[in-house]
Amino acid sequence: MKEKNFSATQTRSISAIQRRGALKSMLALGLAPMFIPGRMLGADAPSKKITLGFIGVGSHGLGNNLKNFLTHADAQVVAVCDVFKDRAEAAQQLVNAQYGNNDCRTHTDFRHIIADKTIDAVVISTPDHWHVPMSLMALEAGKDVFCEKPTKFIAEGRVLKEAVAKHQAIFQVGLEDRSVAHYHKMVEWVRNGAIGDLQRVELTLPDGFVWPLENEAPVPQGFDYNLFVGPAEFIPYTPSLTEMMHWRMIRNFSGGMIMDWGTHLVDTAQLAANAPEGCACEVEGSGIIPEKAMTNVPIKYDINCRYSNGVVVNIKNGGTAIRLFGSTGWLGNSTWRGPLEASDPQILRKKYAPETSKHWQMPPSEARNFLDCVKSRKPTTYTAEITDKLCTTLHMSDLAVRLGRELRWDASKEEFINDAEANALRSHQYRDWTKA
Repeated sequence: MKEKNFSATQTRSISAIQRRGALKSMLALGLAPMFIPGRMLGADAPSKKITLGFIGVGSHGLGNNLKNFLTHADAQVVAVCDVFKDRAEAAQQLVNAQYGNNDCRTHTDFRHIIADKTIDAVVISTPDHWHVPMSLMALEAGKDVFCEKPTKFIAEGRVLKEAVAKHQAIFQVGLEDRSVAHYHKMVEWVRNGAIGDLQRVELTLPDGFVWPLENEAPVPQGFDYNLFVGPAEFIPYTPSLTEMMHWRMIRNFSGGMIMDWGTHLVDTAQLAANAPEGCACEVEGSGIIPEKAMTNVPIKYDINCRYSNGVVVNIKNGGTAIRLFGSTGWLGNSTWRGPLEASDPQILRKKYAPETSKHWQMPPSEARNFLDCVKSRKPTTYTAEITDKLCTTLHMSDLAVRLGRELRWDASKEEFINDAEANALRSHQYRDWTKA
C-alpha cells in the first residue's frame, strides 16, 4: 500500500496529506453538516456553550476525560466516537443520562466529528499514533483541540505547534501534573531556592512487561480495525492488541512507559531544571527491549538526561517516585501523588506570596483550563510548544536506549548533532489509511 512521507521540515506536505487523505475524503463519504433539532436552539442550546466532540471513549477517554468535561456547565458534549461501536454507544448513553435527553450523536468514524460544523472543539483520547494526525485534521477544520499525550515521533511536535500557530487555535494536552498540588509545590520550592541550586533529579517510571507473541485472529464485529491502525504500519489483529496496556507495548502504536508515564514525571523534572531550551541537550542510557515477543519497547531502562545548565535527570524503571536534589537539601515523594518528603521537614512548610514567588500559581485542572482558554484565547497550561519540548526529551531517551549510545541535541535546529541515523528516526511515514 502506498505511503506518504512525513518529516519535520515538510509542514506543507503534512497539511496536504491531511486534506487529501481525510478532509476531502469526507465529501466522498457524504459527510455534511447535520440537521439540528429545534429543541437544541433555545436558551440551553449547545450554541450557548462550548460544544465538544469526543474521539476515543475507551477506559481513559470515557472514565477520565468524558466524565470530567461533563461536570462543566459551560461545555456541551454533542457527539462521541470510537472504532468500537459498543464503546461509542456506552459513551452516548452516559452523555444522554447527564443531560436528560437523547441528543448526543454517535459515530465509529472520527471524520464525522471533524466535519461537524456544530462542534467547537474536539477531545482526542486515542492510542498515541493518532494524536497528532487527528489534531492536525481538527485544526485544519477550524476546531480547538484537547488531546492526550504523547506525540509518536519527534517531528510531529514541530508540525503540531506550527499548525496551532497557523490556525490561531487553542491546544491543550491532557496532562494534569501542573494542576496537582504535589508536583506544583515541588517546582515552586525548587525555583524559590528551598533546596539551594538544583543539581540532579532522580525519578522512576513503571516497568514495562513482556507480552508474548499472539497469533492473528478475526477482527470482532463492530470494530473498525483499519481505523484503529490508521496512519501506522498495518499489522495483523491479535486478541489482546487493543487493550491499553498491550498496544502501549507495541512501537507501532506507542513508545511504552518512557513515553506514557514519562510525560508526567519528566515534565515536573524539566520545570524544576528550568533550562533555557526547555528540553535535554544530551541523553545516554541503556535498557532491555524484549525479543520474540509482541512487546518491542524498553521495559527496563537507566537513562541520564543532561540540560544546558548542568542539571541531570535520571530516569529508571521501578515505580512512580521523584526526588530532586539541590546544593542544600532534597525533596520529593515515593509514589504517584504520594506524601511529600524532604531532607528537612521545614522545607515542606515554606510558603511564597504570589507577587514574590519565582513560580506561577497553580492553574486549574486541564479540562477547566482548556474551556477557560477557548473563551479567552489565552495559552493553556500545556501548549503545543510545551508538548514538543517535553516529548523531545522522552523520544531522545527512548532512542538512546534503542541505539545504545549518547545523543546530543541542537534545540535551535531541532536535530541531533552529527548523527544521521538518529535524525532519520525523528520522523516516519504515514500509511494512507483512507484507501484501505
